[in-house]
Amino acid sequence: MAITTPRPWLNSYAPGVPHDIELPTGSLYDLVEESIRAFPDNIALEFFGRETTYRALGDQIDRAAEGLRLLGVQKGSPVAIVLPNAPQHIIAFYAVLRLGGIVIEHNPLYTPRELRHQFEDHGAKIVIAWDKVVASIQAFPADIAVDAIISIDITRAMPLATRAMLRLPITKARESRSALTTRVRGTLDWPELIANAPISEHIIRPEADDVALIQYTSGTTGRPKGATLTHLNLNANAAQARAWVPTVPLGTAVVYAVLPMFHAYGLTLCLTFAMSMGARLVLFPKFDPDLVLKVIKKHPATFLPAVPPIYERLTHAAKEQNVSLAGIEIAISGAMPLTASVVEPWEGLTGGYLVEGYGLSETSPVLMANPVASSRRAGTVGLPLPNTELRVVDPENPATDRESGDQGELLVRGPQVFSSYWREPDATAEVFVDDPDGGTPWFRTGDIVTVDSDGFVTVVDRIKELIITGGFNVAPTEVEETLCEVSGIAEAAVVGIPSVHSGEEVVAAVVLYPGAALDEAAARAYVRERLTPYKVPKHITVVEELPKSLIGKVLRRRVREELLKSAGTSEQA
Repeated sequence: MAITTPRPWLNSYAPGVPHDIELPTGSLYDLVEESIRAFPDNIALEFFGRETTYRALGDQIDRAAEGLRLLGVQKGSPVAIVLPNAPQHIIAFYAVLRLGGIVIEHNPLYTPRELRHQFEDHGAKIVIAWDKVVASIQAFPADIAVDAIISIDITRAMPLATRAMLRLPITKARESRSALTTRVRGTLDWPELIANAPISEHIIRPEADDVALIQYTSGTTGRPKGATLTHLNLNANAAQARAWVPTVPLGTAVVYAVLPMFHAYGLTLCLTFAMSMGARLVLFPKFDPDLVLKVIKKHPATFLPAVPPIYERLTHAAKEQNVSLAGIEIAISGAMPLTASVVEPWEGLTGGYLVEGYGLSETSPVLMANPVASSRRAGTVGLPLPNTELRVVDPENPATDRESGDQGELLVRGPQVFSSYWREPDATAEVFVDDPDGGTPWFRTGDIVTVDSDGFVTVVDRIKELIITGGFNVAPTEVEETLCEVSGIAEAAVVGIPSVHSGEEVVAAVVLYPGAALDEAAARAYVRERLTPYKVPKHITVVEELPKSLIGKVLRRRVREELLKSAGTSEQA
């Protein structure tokens, strides 16, 4: 359907960026298959120096798909992936999609409890997992026990020389190997899965409107909500990203996967966008400045998606080690505000652009980006991508539009916007608003923004009380409930306060039971045992009472203001 609403931001697009693109009609598997056909001998993946061509990648995807088919995976089957960045992750992702299965991505650093909550929601019975997390999955209670676990030793994707070094009888080698892999029992080994003959071409392929991915996004309630994204949603977002960088020819890009691919941001810009570009995707199981600089010496990134702390650390490490960053053409930052103190040193060292973008898990995730041109505007999250529309409305009455330039809640629609939460019809209804003219409904982002006369969007505040630390979402309720399990803590309020290193720090205010005392270190250790590290409060402050509304709801905004005020007073003292 043609877009008829005014789009003033189109005049601010960089040269060569189309106002609209022709939407893909096939599946996500078609996306990678096109690159396999066009660039069979190009390097698709690089992992610790070991290279995989697009032809070899396609063969391994086909073999993994046949292995999964023999396990019972078919169209509509949910398959859980719990992996760090590694070649097997890309192969597993596309093998599931080739069969029309539904991928559910999980953070491999999650605690057993966090993983269990998500498995209770989606019900996947087939799991492709890093061997380091297999024990957690095997310990699930009987009501959510899985039928099969395919275990992956990511070191098998490394060069033989690197694997040999990890087996040396020295302490450092043992520690490195222990951090990367462990022995497991009762699973199907990944090499066994891909030992099958390639899948038949006659197996029915998924269609554009089929669900491809369930991407979990924390709500303010802390309950897991899975955004169901179709092949069209994800394929369209990759196509929008390609259109945004018309100066980068297909088959020439080098993309660094320093962002985790289980995260929506890393998934789209590395798993889908990079593969659709016929790019060389350099995979890092975790961000390590030394490893990144080592690769930069061989081939600088054409495209480096990351978050501000990563750019800061790379800038510092490059100066310290006297490594040139020249040649890194495009860096796109998301998930947290990007400041001039990060941009200026980076652009000075690289000679390229560092621009900010914006998106959500429910939007595949990219909605907006700054032009990759001198017209970029610092402090804004840029312009809506092609085929994307926005409105700014009264948060209390989303049917009422704000005047141009006024603050209001951001509403969006476009081919990348999801249609529902997994098995959550009520939650779905809450985030969509009917179009006044009877068109496609609008998605409520929960963010307060302004839009200037040139169409650049600035995020002012969040209605939703998620904390974003280091690019990861933290649901306050989940941390609060865990804190209230600590002996002596009666109530807790968790908020984010500004941090120059991570965007926001997770902090807590707690009320104690009469006569109780707080052992902050012990409380933090308790939370750390149950939640992933970035969710653990950096500081816990004891207060006499928490501010509440007339109906007894804790007013987190007031808590945040008081903690900021106390922090300022302490700094002055």
